[in-house]
Amino acid sequence: MTATQSTALQSRHVERLVQGKPTSDGAGVRLTRVLTQNLQRRLDPFLMLDAFRNENPEDYIGGFPDHPHRGFEAVTYMLAGRMRHHDTAGNAGLLGPGGAQWMTAGSGLIHSELPEQEEGLMEGFQLWLNLPARDKMIAPSYRDIPPEQIPEATTAAGVRVRIIAGSSQGVAGAVQRETTQPFYLDVHLPAGGRFEQAIPAGHNAFVYVYRGSVEVGGTAVDDRHMAILANDGGEGVTLAASEDARALIIAGQPLGEPIAQYGPFVMNTGAEIEQTLRDYRDGKFEAAVVQSL
Repeated sequence: MTATQSTALQSRHVERLVQGKPTSDGAGVRLTRVLTQNLQRRLDPFLMLDAFRNENPEDYIGGFPDHPHRGFEAVTYMLAGRMRHHDTAGNAGLLGPGGAQWMTAGSGLIHSELPEQEEGLMEGFQLWLNLPARDKMIAPSYRDIPPEQIPEATTAAGVRVRIIAGSSQGVAGAVQRETTQPFYLDVHLPAGGRFEQAIPAGHNAFVYVYRGSVEVGGTAVDDRHMAILANDGGEGVTLAASEDARALIIAGQPLGEPIAQYGPFVMNTGAEIEQTLRDYRDGKFEAAVVQSL
């Protein structure tokens, strides 16, 4: 679908640039943690963003064996490679190139994410989106979103945008959320391309560049860097590229609630974390009932 860009908007400025921290998770998967715990309040409702781009199978082959979650949503978006999902409710899905997986952990779930390949590139992202206090104990839900179910728009300037959540260029994305109202856009800019995205004034927002270099609100942002957008009254964000480039635009309505995190559990209080640990120890996560998204 082709969309016409709107008239020029006042872009938010870049408040700061962040280079992710190399780390490993699961069974030794090497990744870059871009949105770290110390940024959770600033980028509320987002809790974490991991980026992985590994050619060496030793850096991803162990995958993420069985592990629990409670209290938030995990969104995995693949660019290359294949990852198999299993969970305690019997759900299974194969996440492939260009596809996404949207999992609401809610009251608790144990799942695994294991590579279904032994060679080649494995590349993608996992974003954690917080749930409001009233929804932290809802029944878990799970959805595979194949590439063909992620809506796309192409601007008159040839910029292609894949709309995982929210809306862009008048096109609604694959997922909508009433409370956090997230935007999750994958923007592909050709050399000389320019792209504008309106963002509600109350949303926290950031841009993560994963190919080339992009000018974000007039600031150069290099590959594998995140630009936190200032809450300065700008109407949205403007991206411009002198070379072929790609970037994620992520924004959401902050919850403004306390965050208590212990590893894979995100609640509002320490007492709720202690109850979560008891529930996990007592096997309650193994009896999860998953609803459709």
